[in-house]
Amino acid sequence: MTEHVSTRQLKFYVTAEAPCPYLAGKMEKKVFVHLPYADGAAVNDALSHAGFRRSQNIAYRPSCETCAACVSVRIPVHAYVMNRTDRKVRNRNQDLVRRVVDPIATAEQYDLLKAYLAARHPGGGMNEMSESDFVTMVEDSSVRTHVVEYRLPEAEGERGRLVGFAIIDLLADGLSMVYSAYDPELPNRSLGRFIVLDHLHQSSAVALPYLYLGYWVKGAPTMDYKAQYQPLEGLTLFGWQTLQID
Repeated sequence: MTEHVSTRQLKFYVTAEAPCPYLAGKMEKKVFVHLPYADGAAVNDALSHAGFRRSQNIAYRPSCETCAACVSVRIPVHAYVMNRTDRKVRNRNQDLVRRVVDPIATAEQYDLLKAYLAARHPGGGMNEMSESDFVTMVEDSSVRTHVVEYRLPEAEGERGRLVGFAIIDLLADGLSMVYSAYDPELPNRSLGRFIVLDHLHQSSAVALPYLYLGYWVKGAPTMDYKAQYQPLEGLTLFGWQTLQID
């Protein structure tokens, strides 16, 4: 990575062991590094390609001694072919208004996030997130970050209700989905899947070859869904390879 970051030396740190949030009975450690403000985008590009994820101005990846369940995954955009379910989800959400906005947190986004977390991830650590924490999550970035909002159609001249949003990093070779949330009271829309499909479309539209989804953790309910996107590439000891998932 030094050829990408010739102007400064990065310092990596390792966290203490803590209970794994994905697999019961497991412990986790992470290696992390602070992203520099001067060349954060280039550093984030290199680290993302090496399997790191960004959270605010920190890039991290698992560093567990006895477990390798977390696999960094990405979808090769031009190899992905929508199936029948995908087409139904896309058609079901054709009425939504999509808008790219600056990474500035809003109360409307925060309220949606809290509803999403309460319904989909009850008891998770993010449920304690304050509005100030959310502002930091969205706005504390030294890389190329934007937010995509999804709204219901306008009614009587009023802007439609916010039903989903995604925090996205623009990388040199793709889009990285940092975090997304959606209205849990609209299950028939399959908004989580729609947001992924929409970003596959957006990646293709601007000729970016990959959509980075973060970590796939087999057997973890909140992460295992990523295996449904095929083909799916994972970062292995031999580099990025197509995963053979049963």
